[in-house]
Amino acid sequence: MDLKVGIVGFGLRSSLWRHAHKPGHGSEVTAVCDLGERGRADAAEKIPTAVVTDDLDVLLDSGLDAVLVLTPDNQHAAVAVRTLKAGIPTFCEKPLDVTLEAADLILQTAFDTGTRLYVGHNMRHMPVVVQMRDIIQAGTIGDVKAVWCRHFVGNGGDYYFKDWHAQRANTTGLLLQKGAHDIDVIHWLAGGYSAKVQAIGELAVYGDVGSRRDNTARRMGDWFSVDNWPPTEQTDLAETIDVEDISMMNMVLDNGVLASYQQCHFTPDYWRNYTVIGTKGRIENFGDGAGDQIYVWTTRTTSGFAEPDQKVEIRDGEGGHGGADPLLIAEFLRFARDGGTTATSPIAAREAVAAGVLATESLRGDACAKLVPALPEELVEYFNAGQPARVRER
Repeated sequence: MDLKVGIVGFGLRSSLWRHAHKPGHGSEVTAVCDLGERGRADAAEKIPTAVVTDDLDVLLDSGLDAVLVLTPDNQHAAVAVRTLKAGIPTFCEKPLDVTLEAADLILQTAFDTGTRLYVGHNMRHMPVVVQMRDIIQAGTIGDVKAVWCRHFVGNGGDYYFKDWHAQRANTTGLLLQKGAHDIDVIHWLAGGYSAKVQAIGELAVYGDVGSRRDNTARRMGDWFSVDNWPPTEQTDLAETIDVEDISMMNMVLDNGVLASYQQCHFTPDYWRNYTVIGTKGRIENFGDGAGDQIYVWTTRTTSGFAEPDQKVEIRDGEGGHGGADPLLIAEFLRFARDGGTTATSPIAAREAVAAGVLATESLRGDACAKLVPALPEELVEYFNAGQPARVRER
């Protein structure tokens, strides 16, 4: 029998509905809740068999087996806490929320209710990340000692500075909102979580662009174009912009690994570059899509740039983000139905939020290091054990 799946928030990540709505093949989207008229209209057009509403109670009472929380980031906890309390296995889009308190509340609620929680860190299914981790796990470069990530966000002006992303109230900052993916990947490749973080950053370009407007009723498809270049000539930016467009973050992980993350939203190119250095060599990706390559160096040289000892081609995949999106939803639906281990981790998702939030506090303060507070041990044990069945409190 198909799982009955609900969706809360039919906006930027609503494309995930395609992977959840497969009537007769395991799952069907039967209810959608969105506060916006346009979101409801889009849902009704794409999934005409679903109940479409602006009332979350209607969705919660519709007999769901699973739910995707795809609202703007600062509403994740407000919705996920209610879906978890209703006993509905919950997919929460990354980041868990925009504050550490809200992220911890989601985890605590999942623990207290025993309701399954899954977080949408789809990059744990992206071929480039999976293949780099496989090389590390095989011991090819020895013990990891450093991870560097440079993120060239070439579409930053169109993606993040024309809508709700541009305001701290909605995101805390892009070092968290956009960086949560990469912080999680850094943690995953390094095998540890940030214990101490420090950062610097600025609103260096988009704050000086004078063309502004209210884009509330518009969507990215209404304004996106590669012709919006150079960044200083962008038009129709959000009326309020108070997040950084360039940031640089340093991390000391709890296993001694040192890491750094750099994010820039006004580059001409759009890709991520990871470098992982171990005791026996290093790896680095050149491009992050299908057909690009991961270079592996394991032989010492005495001159400048040397050809790598091995070149690994990055695999292809069907669906968004190199095939990661369909794999992500398939894993969540399997987890909602049967439980078990998953590639994603609520603990890891919380640690990415914690690192991003505290790094943002650092860059907006005096750039001093911030210590990451630990979760209660009972929560760590519960989620690391795969969220075993619990007797729900009455």
